Amino acid sequence: MEKQTKKQGELFYSKKNFFEIASQKEIEDCFSFADDYKNFLNKAKTERETCKTIVGYAKENGFSEYQIGDKLKVGDKKYFVNRDKCVILFKIGKNNLEKSGIRILGAHIDSPRIDLKPNPLYESDGNICLFKTHYYGGIKKYQWTTIPLALHGTVVKGDGSKVDISVGEEDDEPIFYISDLLPHLGQDQMKQTGDKIITGEQLNVVLGGIPSKNVDKNKIKYNILEILNNKYGIKEEDLLSSELCVVPALRARDVGLDRVFIAGYGHDDKSCAYPCVRAIIDSNGEDTVMACLVDKEEIGSVGNTSMNSRIFEDIINEICLNFNRNPRLVRANSKCLSADVTSCYDPNFKNVFDVSNVAFASCGTCLNKYGGRFGKSDSNDASAELVGELRKIFAENKVLWQTSELGKVDLGGGGTIAKFVANLNIDTIDIGVPVISMHAPYELISKADLYCTYKALVAFAK
Repeated sequence: MEKQTKKQGELFYSKKNFFEIASQKEIEDCFSFADDYKNFLNKAKTERETCKTIVGYAKENGFSEYQIGDKLKVGDKKYFVNRDKCVILFKIGKNNLEKSGIRILGAHIDSPRIDLKPNPLYESDGNICLFKTHYYGGIKKYQWTTIPLALHGTVVKGDGSKVDISVGEEDDEPIFYISDLLPHLGQDQMKQTGDKIITGEQLNVVLGGIPSKNVDKNKIKYNILEILNNKYGIKEEDLLSSELCVVPALRARDVGLDRVFIAGYGHDDKSCAYPCVRAIIDSNGEDTVMACLVDKEEIGSVGNTSMNSRIFEDIINEICLNFNRNPRLVRANSKCLSADVTSCYDPNFKNVFDVSNVAFASCGTCLNKYGGRFGKSDSNDASAELVGELRKIFAENKVLWQTSELGKVDLGGGGTIAKFVANLNIDTIDIGVPVISMHAPYELISKADLYCTYKALVAFAK
């Protein structure tokens, strides 16, 4: 009977809960890593803030800035900043680039949010001044009403100088607010489908209500402009050359009596970006390694700060040029873990998941062999050989992992940066943290899955 049970254990596959198999030391390391991550998440709510925070970590750990054309040597630790919204970290190893390729980690640092329109400021006929907005990325619009919001961003003034703005994060600062209809008058609203309960044009942000005594019209708007001018030296025209958004004014917090979960804004995809940064910093192998933290994934990886930009390929070419290596051979022998979140099984919504092919909370980092929509369209589909290689790496390094799909086959799906890397003839697969309530203002992850993702990336990088 004992022999039969052992054989069953060898033949059957089943997910394992991290907290059932981990040592006390591993659990303590897991919780410590989560605390560091929460600090990162609270500082890095926009891509510009994330880029700045990552550069700070890089400098603290011996990385220096790289500019196109700089000379490189074995042992160099460099960071490259692309327009303050994308950062690439790399370490030059001693192994032959043409034979070993580059070990690449990729993640995006933008998250769904509410952007301000270019000409946003207006005074309503109800003694309220508001910002007009245009939402960014895939959101459920009704989730962004009646929650505390903070204003973040950068304004470029007429003389070319920049002003960074962050209001609403500190306890003594005001917050911002998007209203919803009271239930007493919401009978018709509640008959609408979810995407029309709140429309995009109704996502207007409350700014203030005190009229100025210095003008006859738009008195409240003028008072708001005076506040902005006194504090930041900006005027209404400067808003035309700004990037301002509102994000949840909520700090990352532990969830549950056992504190095993983290609620926070921007787990997608900073719960993968942070482990990428830490993995590059902590890796000590002999291959050249790179972490690409990019922008614009949430709207299709468009633009010159996204993964679809040529800058990623340019940096690889620059590295190859320094060591007289053929970039085509280097790319062909490179491998990439595209670190992005995936859906986590939610017992409140069982019917949308294939229970045999969904990530479970606290069962480790998650490999998604493919993503896409409706028949794997618009997806990278990783090879069995790459999955097999990762299985071996994870087994040797005691990394807990699982696999998943993003819901049942005909319900939707999603995209990542993986296909843009794979298009350069680089073996690529998606890996990441399972998330509950993805794209909501306050998402949920397990500390175990966060920590296992970090362990997986370190194992791959070395």
